[in-house]
Amino acid sequence: MKISVIITVKNEERDMPDLLDSLIIQEQPLEVIIVDAHSDDRTQDIVREYSKEHDFINLYIQGGTRGKGRNFGAKKANGELLAFIDGDIIVNPFWAEEMRKTAKEYDVVAGKTIQIGYHAFEELERVELFHKGYDITYPSCNLLYHRDVYEEIGGFDTWFQTAEDIDLNYRAVEVGAKIGFNEDAIVYHRTRGSFYGFFKQAFWNGFGRKQLTMKHGRLWKDYSPADMLDHKMTFWYFTRMIPAFIGYFGCKLFGNRPGESDRPL
Repeated sequence: MKISVIITVKNEERDMPDLLDSLIIQEQPLEVIIVDAHSDDRTQDIVREYSKEHDFINLYIQGGTRGKGRNFGAKKANGELLAFIDGDIIVNPFWAEEMRKTAKEYDVVAGKTIQIGYHAFEELERVELFHKGYDITYPSCNLLYHRDVYEEIGGFDTWFQTAEDIDLNYRAVEVGAKIGFNEDAIVYHRTRGSFYGFFKQAFWNGFGRKQLTMKHGRLWKDYSPADMLDHKMTFWYFTRMIPAFIGYFGCKLFGNRPGESDRPL
């Protein structure tokens, strides 16, 4: 089965060579679709240079939320399998092979994401949320969908600023899709390179969590605060909660309602 790897990027000049180098050695058949949200650095130039030597690398320009960019990329894709990763990813050499293997048994495949960068940020864990027995918080920096399932649920909801992947997984499980996890389908994800980037990411994560409740109701009603504390406790774990709560309540007070226009990426 052919995998279409869809990547939304903006100003990824630093990371793009490592990302593309890790993709060109993957098991074929495979195509790479870069959807650039109007970068003003050398991101587009780097992609064009690679595409001259590798005809399965394609560049498109499309702004908007991540969900909008990914939906745009999916329309351009011609693979039976749609894989989503981020621009600051390095892919393990056997990633495509492992994702394809698990896709034979599951409708949705999540791989293992290893954080690399500042050590304190590497140790931070995501907060899992389960729906009908499946972890729906597997991130779209390492996620694969069968095209028919993706199209059945209408792709990403472009209203979301973040958490669009949780919403996508939620809706997939709702229609009966099965999510499989392959710990050997590994990608390496660079953590934020600055404190500003770290706090900004935490803010938007909180914002996205509130968007989930605005769309799906009390999605976290079965989640105990004790579960949040059942993680490796570090200074940065608690520090992350502050901007996350600000983002959560900021969305509650000022965020658009579901179905209203999306904001630019």
